[in-house]
Order: sequence, then C-alpha cells, then structure tokens
Amino acid sequence: MKYIKILFLFIVVQVTAQQGGMWIPSLLEGMNEQEMTSLGSKLTAKDIYDVNNSSLKDAIGHFNGGCTSEVISPEGLILTNHHCGFGQIQSHSSLENDYLKDGFWAMSKKEELPNKGLYVEFIVRIDDVTTKALNGVTNTMTEREKQSTIDKNINKITKSAQKETWQGIKVKPFYKGNQYFLFVTEKFEDIRLVGAPPSSIGKFGSDTDNWVFPRHTGDFSLFRIYADKNNRPAKYSKDNLPYKPKHFLPVSLDGIEEGDFTMVFGFPGRTNEYLPAVAIKHITQEFNPSNIAIREAALKEIDAQMKASDAVRIKYASKQARIANAWKKWIGENLGIKKSNAIAERQAFEATFKKALKEKGLEKNYGNILPEFEKLYDDFAGINIKRRNFIEVFLVTNELMQMTFRAYQLEQVALNKPEKLEEAKTSLINKIKGIHKNFDVNVDKGVFKNVMPLYNAENIDASIYDKTSFTDLDKALQLLEGNAKKVVKNLNKDAAYQYAKPMIEEFYTKINPKFQQKNQPISTLQKTYMKALMEALPNARYFPDANSTLRVTYGQVRGYSPRDAVYYNPVSYLDGVIEKYVPGDYEFDVPQKLRDLYDAKDFGQYTDKNGKVPVCFLGTNHTTGGNSGSPAIDAQGNLIGLNFDRVWEGTMSDMNYDPEICRNIMVDVRYVLFIVDKYAGAKHLIDEMKLVHQKKK
Repeated sequence: MKYIKILFLFIVVQVTAQQGGMWIPSLLEGMNEQEMTSLGSKLTAKDIYDVNNSSLKDAIGHFNGGCTSEVISPEGLILTNHHCGFGQIQSHSSLENDYLKDGFWAMSKKEELPNKGLYVEFIVRIDDVTTKALNGVTNTMTEREKQSTIDKNINKITKSAQKETWQGIKVKPFYKGNQYFLFVTEKFEDIRLVGAPPSSIGKFGSDTDNWVFPRHTGDFSLFRIYADKNNRPAKYSKDNLPYKPKHFLPVSLDGIEEGDFTMVFGFPGRTNEYLPAVAIKHITQEFNPSNIAIREAALKEIDAQMKASDAVRIKYASKQARIANAWKKWIGENLGIKKSNAIAERQAFEATFKKALKEKGLEKNYGNILPEFEKLYDDFAGINIKRRNFIEVFLVTNELMQMTFRAYQLEQVALNKPEKLEEAKTSLINKIKGIHKNFDVNVDKGVFKNVMPLYNAENIDASIYDKTSFTDLDKALQLLEGNAKKVVKNLNKDAAYQYAKPMIEEFYTKINPKFQQKNQPISTLQKTYMKALMEALPNARYFPDANSTLRVTYGQVRGYSPRDAVYYNPVSYLDGVIEKYVPGDYEFDVPQKLRDLYDAKDFGQYTDKNGKVPVCFLGTNHTTGGNSGSPAIDAQGNLIGLNFDRVWEGTMSDMNYDPEICRNIMVDVRYVLFIVDKYAGAKHLIDEMKLVHQKKK
C-alpha cells in the first residue's frame, strides 16, 4: 500500500516548535519528541508511552466514553471535570441532599457513592494493523465492497489479537480510513463519587463565561476506581478494593508561568481538519446558524423556568448544560472562522495543492477532487440542514418528541420483528423512565412551542400535551402493555404520537435516506482527498483527525488577543471570582465559606509567588470535546492543571487550528487542591496524593 508508506515521509528535518496537532502516543519518537523538547519538555517518548514499563499513558482513563480522567494517587483516585461527572452528581442529588448546590465530599471510603453504568477505560497497547485491515481491498471495488472487506478483516484482527481474558479490543480508522490501529483496553466499571464542589464553584460563570476567558471556574470532580482482589476490572461489589494503578500523576505545587511547556493527554472526540473550503463555508454560514436558532429557542424557555424553581433547576441542570454547550460553541466557531479568514486561507492552500498536482503529474488521478466537492456540497447542503434540524427538535431539545420518536422505533419492531418486541419494550421503558426522572411537562411544553416552528411552522399543536399519555409515566408505560397488535393500536391512538408520526416517517423514508445517499460520495471523496494531500504535499505535517482515541497535544502557556487592543494574560485568579460575585445569581454567586477564606487570605500552600490563588490558565494545546478532564502535564510529567474548555473563537480548531487565537482553558491544579483542602476540609484526599516541587529541584 504505497499511500500508507507516504504517511511516514512527513518526518523531515524540521525542528520548529509546531503548535497544533493531536498525535498518536505510540508514534512520538522522532519529530514529535524533538518538537516537545524545543517547547521545553524534559520527557522522552517512552516516558509518555511504553508497553513494557509504567508510563504516563497508564494514568489516563477514558471517562464514561465522553471525557478524560487521570489517576492521581496510588489508591485509584481520579480527577475529571465537574461537568463530566455532572450526571452522576445530579443522580445522587435531591431537595434534601442537593449536591449540585452544596457539593459532596466523602470523608472516608465508606462514604464514596457508586454509580451504575459509569466506567473508566485505559489503553494497554496500540498496534498498527493497517496492512491486515486493508488486505484484499482494491480500487476496482465499490465503496460498499471495500467496507465489507475491511469489516471482515477487522473481525479477524479482533479475534486473533493477543490480550488477557479481561481485556478488550478496538480497531479504529485513521486518516479517513487510510490507516488502522488496534487498541487493547481495560475497562473498570466500579467507579465511585468521592468529591465535587458546589456548582457555584464547579460551574461558576455557567453559560455567560462558557467558552470565554478570563475564566474562573473550578471545573473538577473526584472519583475512585475500584477493582477485584486481583486488581482487575470488575462490576460493583462491596468486596472490591481501591485500584492500584500502573502509574499515577504526581501533583506539582510550583504552578505555571507564560512560556512553560504543557502537554494535554486524553481522548479528543471528533475533528475535521482536512475539510475543503466549500465544506467550512457550508458549516459556518448555513448549517450552524439554523441549529443555533433551535437551541437558542429551547434555552430561552429552560433558563426562565430554572430561575423560577429550584425543583426545575435540579431536574434540568444537566440537560440545560448539554444544550447550551454546543449552542455557544457553534457561535464561537463561526466567529473564529471569520476572524481567522479561514475560508480564504483554505482556498489558498487548495491552490497550492492544485499546483502540486500539476507539478507531480497527479492531475489525472486527483484533479477532479475540488470541483467535485463544490458540486457535491451544493447538492448536499439542504438535506444536511433538514436532517440536523429534525435531530435538534426530536432528539436534543424536546423530550415529548423524543419519546414519540423512540415509540415509532418500537412500532417498527412490533410490525416487522415481533420476536424482538419484548427486548425493544424493555429498552423503551428504560428510556421513558430515564426521561421522566427529570421531566417537567410545563417546561417541555414551552420548549415545544419555541422549537417546533423552526422545524415545521405549518404544523404546531401544543394541545397534544393535554391529551397524550406520554407526559405521565404510568400512562406512558400502559401504552406498551400487551402483544404487538395491542401496542401498535395503543400508540396510534395517542394524540402526541399521531401528531409526530408523519414527521418521523418522513425522516426515515425521505430525509435520512436522502442524506445518506448524498453524504456517502462526500465521505468517499474526503478519503481520496486525504490520500491525495499526502502524495502531492508529502512534506506537510498531517496528524490524524480526532476519533475518541488516546492522543497527545503539546504547547505552551500563552495569553492571546481576541480583538484589537485587547490582550488576555494567561492566568486568572481568585480575585476575579470575588470581582464577578453577584449575590443570589445562579451563575455568579459565591459560597460564603469561599468568601471568608478570601477575606482571611487563608490560602495555605496553594498560591503563586505573588501570594494569589490561581484559578485557570491558557495554553496553545489543540483540544476538542472529549479532552474535557484531560490532565495538563508539565515538562517533567507532573499534573499542573485540568483541561475543560477553549476560548470562544478558538472552538474553530475542530476545523481550523490557528496558533494566534486557538487556546485551551485549564483549571490550575493549585485551585483544585485549595478547594479540596481549605474549602471542603478533605485533607485526607490531599494526603493521598504525591505533591512535588519540581521547579525547586
């Protein structure tokens, strides 16, 4: 496979301190190692990833499949973001024990709270299996035939891979399917909540400060991994013991200064760094705006009712955060693309690409790619927007519509696969119970009135809320009683189901099939484009797009200028928390005890050289969703912070990383320690960690 070999030609003699990139930890030797050194790192590639010896990778866990966590003690104590553990904190909260409002701290291991379904997964080994995965794939095959061959190959690879009985296997595509890696994993499923600050600390600034700097959010929570008596993964049991990790991160008390090396190690979710200009234009000028409008309409209702009721606030806290997060991110992404002139710059790059094709005699092979992208996106734009708008209304913002959508899926099982009905019923019952656990009919009805006009302005009937069984848990479950014929009859008599069914049918019979039909050639062409870039411009640096696998991104502590005459220093302080304090405000209230500690200047050993408590800092690390909770690691391999966000304009880094304005935001670990020790009084957790003064050596 000639084009796979080309991948490794990128290691050219160039020792510049490149900023940006999400690199595979098993392939850091050579240029990446040299770049890290030039940025100030003292770490070797083997310090970071080593199969035979303890290394940094052994302390990095995939937290519940969507965030990152790190082991920070020899007893399996792990650190992640407050927003990553938010669902678990919420699930243990009630009006009597409001852990969202008051925080939670286990003062002994007996008080730590188990969390059904929560897991942390570690990477044991990474192997390149490209040759095996692509065995038998030829250019004469259709895309379906190619994928079928690859799937069969991956199945063989998975079955024959060397691993222990308790370990798992994953095979993932990289470079748009031009390369494949195998991951051997260990998945721990007994994870217990240890500590969480109140939301007034862990979510300080809430939506107003989300995606912006200066930031003053103590976005952290603490959990503990438990294992069986052999230190292996196990389901929850009172007999399980704290996990003894292969490696845990020492915690630095020395802090950071501008220019210090930073490495973020974690599981970034999804990026698209090699899109053509026409795709970026479509996303930011057509696709994002329509979805922003839907989420904005939903948030208007949710926010108003959360402010009016504590009961609603507790029920909707997690949902509101989830909806608001992407809403604001998309707005910033659009701003960043415009500010960095990304579309014009990508067009200029494409001109360079076309010139290289001509110079290398590759026009015959790849000269049609860019014109074809223009044609395909012109045809794809409308259906892409329509499909996503449906998802926003029926699966993201409105829960009555979500229940009808899931009920439609059950009806299809009843009609076409009645032998699977009981299994499908169980799944739907669990889904409906999960929704009703945090459901308020008045909130959802208000959301419906706001969002449905943005999807189907000609058919809005809020009276269905007064007629449907889905808004009452017991009545909703009664709809699912009986055999297939009775279930189908019950569903089709329900007012909300009657209302939603034609739109859901349209989605399944027209919208989604049309989307798949028009998206497939774009995906195929994107894979060819990746291959063409590598051949035409082999000396360029190509890191693989994020795909929820373990990655390293390195950079430095740096401030930035978001607009003319404005410069943000790279560190924020507890002083800023007090400056933003608004009594009683759900975003900017500050707990009395934290104010008392500030007034008394009772900061312990957690200050910088000026006697101030640092809260957050900026870096040039290239991060995305999934990097939430990732450790910020210093030049010696110590924990200095906890990644949790990006600056607003820098959210465009999912498509276009620009070192001038792309910054990740991290909680300074000294603020984490200060809150745990001085605010919570949980010094036993501090004593569990290994605190170091690396800079004083």
